Amino acid sequence: MQLHISPSLRHVTVLPGKGVREFIKVKVGSRRVSYRMLFYSLLFFTFLLRFIFVLSTIDSIDGDHSKCSSIGCLGKRLGPRILGRRIGPNVPEVIYQILDEPVSKDEVQGKTDVPQTLQEFMSEMKQSRLDAKTFALRLREMIVLLEQRTRTSKIQEYLYRHVASSSIPKQLHCLALKLANEHSNNAAARLQLPSAELVPALVDNSYFHSVLASDNVLAASVVATSLVKNALRPEKFVLHIITDRKTYSPMQAWFSLHPLDPAIIEVKALHQFDWLSKGKIPVLEAMEKDQRVRSQFRGGSSAIVANNTKKPQVIAAKLQALSPKYNSLMNHIRIHLPELFPSLNKVVFLDDDIVIQTDLSPLWDIDMDGKVNGAVETCRGEDSFVMSKRFKSYLNFSHPLIAQNFDPNECAWAYGMNIFDLEAWRKTNISLTYYHWLEENFKSDLSLWQLGTLPPGLIAFYGHVHVIDPFWHMLGLGYQDKTTLADAETAGVVHFNGRAKPWLDIAFPQLRPLWAKYIDFSDKFIKGCHIRAS
Repeated sequence: MQLHISPSLRHVTVLPGKGVREFIKVKVGSRRVSYRMLFYSLLFFTFLLRFIFVLSTIDSIDGDHSKCSSIGCLGKRLGPRILGRRIGPNVPEVIYQILDEPVSKDEVQGKTDVPQTLQEFMSEMKQSRLDAKTFALRLREMIVLLEQRTRTSKIQEYLYRHVASSSIPKQLHCLALKLANEHSNNAAARLQLPSAELVPALVDNSYFHSVLASDNVLAASVVATSLVKNALRPEKFVLHIITDRKTYSPMQAWFSLHPLDPAIIEVKALHQFDWLSKGKIPVLEAMEKDQRVRSQFRGGSSAIVANNTKKPQVIAAKLQALSPKYNSLMNHIRIHLPELFPSLNKVVFLDDDIVIQTDLSPLWDIDMDGKVNGAVETCRGEDSFVMSKRFKSYLNFSHPLIAQNFDPNECAWAYGMNIFDLEAWRKTNISLTYYHWLEENFKSDLSLWQLGTLPPGLIAFYGHVHVIDPFWHMLGLGYQDKTTLADAETAGVVHFNGRAKPWLDIAFPQLRPLWAKYIDFSDKFIKGCHIRAS
């Protein structure tokens, strides 16, 4: 077959190839086609091809072939099929198989040729030109080695923090000794607190009564000073400081020599309460059992760290459970506030690791709606790390006793700054419930929860909590440094809950000024023990 086109492009003649002269004239049109039109047509098709190429390249970069809708992607997907090729992953299947295999803890033990860094690994791959299987094996060895080292470093960090947070800094030990010596030698350090004429205020419900239980003189002084300095009517505030026998003399000496007039400060040791001298005290029995079970069950920090099967976060929680704080009488005594203060109707309980930044008197005006415990919830808030705590964060819901009685998604609340309606409390069985569940935890070898007084508190006060505004209690300043100083300054009360207490060297330096500004570093006792602002 032959094709003949006339010079004017007006006729096309098709000639059959078998000698038979038949021609077909095709009339293109009466209008002449110019070279300019041909040029523009070529230009358009060139632009179209480039556009399709760009779309195809973008789809390749995106990498999500399952949701591809552009023309370029359509061409990319149809092209190989037209040519008889299959679309498959670029990564060989053997790499997935190797990386999916279970990893043995002894995978890299004894090996000295495992790449230590990504740079060493890439250098080895370029020089050896290994196949895909060997590539995957070497990659897995390097990752396992790095994971083991990361885990070891993390556990060591938790262990060092545990030791640092559990020990008494020498500065605080020095302060207690100097004050005890002052109590023995200086009559001014042995004043009755409060003075005789102010004793009636201790049971007068027209005052704002706060309770602080602590064996840390410096921490107690910060709480007391921040409470009084920020009060609009300090003469109406009564602070009841409860301490133990060994700290009573230093505590009395400090507040005798550093009065916070016109506020009323009472310092009292536990052995001076009549209620604690009558018969068997549940809190003391519970502490003895708790200490005995913990020593048998946990085996100390060395046994916890030696466990190679637990995640570092679990090991950190178990180390924290060994902290002396969680077996301190000061930590458990709050469950007996109705018995310790039988004449009072409402108190605000304060932990010794808080700082008060506003007037607290509005707390006594809050209508509790018949509830016992006014507290801030810890499952709602902008800080998802701190304010994400529910019952499942503290209780072991894999244990049937917990799973059958509680909802894992029930919102938790915070200890540290609580309003307690003691009148309403005395009408409940909260304290009995508390000790019932402590006993159940002892029977189960501490498998219902692992640490602290908050888990049994969540159970005991279940249904008796009145939620208050989060302004009154900002948490987490002792275990995370995501909270900025500016944000913390907007809260009414800040709480250094966690290991990084503000009086320790491991405190977060940018948050410590919130606490340190209530200490007079020119005081002779503070200077004599080398207690510094930072």
